[in-house]
Amino acid sequence: MTGFDAASFLRNLTELPGVYQMYDAAGTLLYVGKARNLRKRVASYFRGTGLGAKTEALVARIAEIQVTVTGSETGALLLEQNLIKSQHPPYNILLRDDKSYPYIFLSQQETFPRLGFHRGAKRATGRYFGPFPSSTAVRESLNLLQKIFRVRQCEDSFFRNRSRPCLQYQIGRCSGPCVGLVGEAEYAESVRHTAQFLEGRSTELAGELADAMERAAAGLDFERAAVLRDQIRSLQAVREKQVIESGDGMVDVIAAAAGPGAACVHVLFVRDGRILGSKSFFPRCRLEESAAELLSAFVPQFYLGASGEREIPREILLGEELADAEVLAEVLSDASGRKVALSARVRASRSQWLKLATQTAQQNLGGYLANRKRIHEQLGELQEALGLDSVPERIECFDISHSGGELAVASCVVFDAGGPLKSDYRRFNIEGITPGDDYAAMRQALERRYTRLKSGEGKLPDLLLIDGGKGQMAQALDVLEELQIEGVTVTAVAKGTTRKPGLETLIVGKARRELVLAPDSTALHLIQQVRDEAHRFAISALQKRRARKSGASSLEDIPGVGPRRRRELLRYFGGIQGIERASVEELARVPGISRKIAEDVYATFHNQ
Repeated sequence: MTGFDAASFLRNLTELPGVYQMYDAAGTLLYVGKARNLRKRVASYFRGTGLGAKTEALVARIAEIQVTVTGSETGALLLEQNLIKSQHPPYNILLRDDKSYPYIFLSQQETFPRLGFHRGAKRATGRYFGPFPSSTAVRESLNLLQKIFRVRQCEDSFFRNRSRPCLQYQIGRCSGPCVGLVGEAEYAESVRHTAQFLEGRSTELAGELADAMERAAAGLDFERAAVLRDQIRSLQAVREKQVIESGDGMVDVIAAAAGPGAACVHVLFVRDGRILGSKSFFPRCRLEESAAELLSAFVPQFYLGASGEREIPREILLGEELADAEVLAEVLSDASGRKVALSARVRASRSQWLKLATQTAQQNLGGYLANRKRIHEQLGELQEALGLDSVPERIECFDISHSGGELAVASCVVFDAGGPLKSDYRRFNIEGITPGDDYAAMRQALERRYTRLKSGEGKLPDLLLIDGGKGQMAQALDVLEELQIEGVTVTAVAKGTTRKPGLETLIVGKARRELVLAPDSTALHLIQQVRDEAHRFAISALQKRRARKSGASSLEDIPGVGPRRRRELLRYFGGIQGIERASVEELARVPGISRKIAEDVYATFHNQ
C-alpha cells in the first residue's frame, strides 16, 4: 500500500492540535491538512477500509509526514490556509485567491439588528468585523454566535414576513424577535455581547457573564445561571489568541530539540505576521551537543549555504541564547545588505511563535527517534554490546519517583521494534515502605509486575532495564529468581559520578559485568531514550498522585493557586471542564493568573 511506516509514526504522534504535511519520495509536498487531534486525524488515512479513490492514491505516494503543533485549532486552520495558498499542494482543493476577505456584518438601523456574512464593497450601514482568513472561519464563528447569543441571521425580507417563529427559534438558535418573543432591551443586550466578542473584548464579556451567573445563582434562578454557565463555556472554544496572525514583519523562527544521538531543528517562516510555512531538519550531531550548540552550527549553514539562494529575514528568533549571536548577526547583515537581528528573549506573539517551533521540534524528534528502521539498527547493536543471544524484541524499564520520600510511584515503560509501546505502560503506587527507600520501592513494583506476567497476564521482556545502580539491580535479580523467571537479561543503568549523559555505566546480567559504551554508540542512545521515557512517565504518575492526595482537587494541588485564583479561574471558564480545555494563553488572560501559574495549571491537566 505505502512504503511509509504509519504504525511507528502514529504510535508517537501527539494528540495536540496542529497541521500535517505529506510528502512523496522526492520530497514534493502532496497535501496539507489541519487537525484538532493530530494522531486521530492522521491515523484516519491509514485505516484498512472506507478510503476514497483520491485518498488511496494520496496514501500510496506518502513517504514522509511532518507536523507543526499549534496552540489551538484556530491556529491550525489559519496555518493550513496559508500553506495551501503559498505552496499549492496537488491533493488540496485550491480556492481562488480572492482580493477581498470575508467579514461578519452587524446591521445598526433596525430595532432588531441582523448578523451575517459579508464579502465585497461595504455599502450597507452597520459594523464590519474582520477580515477573517476564510469563509469557513466566518461561518464557524456565525454558527457559534448563533448558539451563544441567539441574534437573528435571517435576511430582512424573511424577517418582516413572519407570522410564527421559524426553525432556528425552535432549535434554540434565535430568540424569535420576528414575532415578539424577546423584548427590545434583552435583544439589545445580546447584540451588545455579540459586538463585545467580535471586538476581541472577550475577557470583559466573560467577566460580565460570570457576574450575571453569580447573581442568578444567588437569586435561586438556577435555570438562568445554567444558561450563562453554558455561554461562558462556549466562549472558551474560540477565545483563543490568534498568534498565527499576530504581529508583522519578516521573521524566521528557529528552535531545536536534542535527544540521544539525534536532533531536530524546526524553522517557521513568518511574513507579514503570518506563518507561511515550516520545515524540520535532522542534522547529524554529537551526543554532547546542546540545543544552543545545535543552533549555533545550524544558522550559518542554513543561510550561508553554497547556493546563496536562501532568503535572509530581517529578524531571526531563536529558541536558545547563542554565545556567538553578535557575530552571526553581523555576518548575516553583511550577506543580506541590511541589518539582521537575532533574538531569543521575546514577548507577545513572538514568544508564541517560539513556543510553537519548540513544541514541533520536540514532536518531530520523537517521531524520528521512533523510526522503525533506526530502532532495528539500534537493537542489533544493543544485542552485540550486551552479548545477548538474539536481538531483544521487547524491552521494559523501571524508574522510581517520589516527593521528599513520600507518595512514591514506579513507572514501567515498554519498547519494541516499533519504539514506545504506550498501551503496555504501567504505573504503580508504592505503599507500606519506609519513606525514601528506593530499593524497597523498586522491589515492590517488580514483584507486582512480574507476578502478573508470570501468571500469564502479559508478555515477558527479553531485556529488563533498571534506572539505578547495584542496589536496584540486586532487587531485580532477587525478584526474578524468587518467581523462577528465566530468559530475561537484567541491566542497570547507573548515571556515574558526573551524572552526565554519555557517561553511564551499565551493569549487565547475573555476573554483574560493568560496561561503559562509547558516547556515540547507537545502543547507548537507545538505552538513554528508554531510560528517559521511564523517568518522564514516573514524574507524570507522581503529579497525578499528588493531585489526588487527601481528596484535593487538581487546582488545590497547584502551588500559587489559592482560593481567590481558583474562584477567578472557575468564574472565567464556567467550571473545571473549561479549565481543562484551555490553552496556556487563555489561562494567562484570567485576572491574577501569571504566565508561570498558567503553565503550571496547564501542565497539571495535561500530565506535563
